[in-house]
Amino acid sequence: MPPRKPVFWGAAIKVFDVLVIVLALAISVFSAVLVYAGPGRQRELVIRGPGGSWVFPLDAEEIVSVAGPLGATTVELRGGRARVLSSPCTNQLCVAAGTIHGHGQWIACLPNKVLIRVEAKDAGEELDGTVW
Repeated sequence: MPPRKPVFWGAAIKVFDVLVIVLALAISVFSAVLVYAGPGRQRELVIRGPGGSWVFPLDAEEIVSVAGPLGATTVELRGGRARVLSSPCTNQLCVAAGTIHGHGQWIACLPNKVLIRVEAKDAGEELDGTVW
């Protein structure tokens, strides 16, 4: 049996290989456009505490005080971001968490039973109910 010749990447690229590479790149770009440039998603800030639940558009400029068992937790919405300004809990992890702005991000003050979460919904979609 004769010895095999080593195969190098640039040695034998054929027209069909180039077509397959171009097709794969086109499919990747098309998929990225569908996923990332689809209909706009409106981000909302949902704040839940012992006294109820509140929903704000994330682009609102608000300072919200949420009553909990230990006292008031103060949440600031500014510039499309949200953060906990102050809380009566001892460890202050919720204050140290910084800002949130993306869908699925959250901050919780467990001792004061306050949850702050960013949710996204498709533009034009209306809230039709809440399930607990």
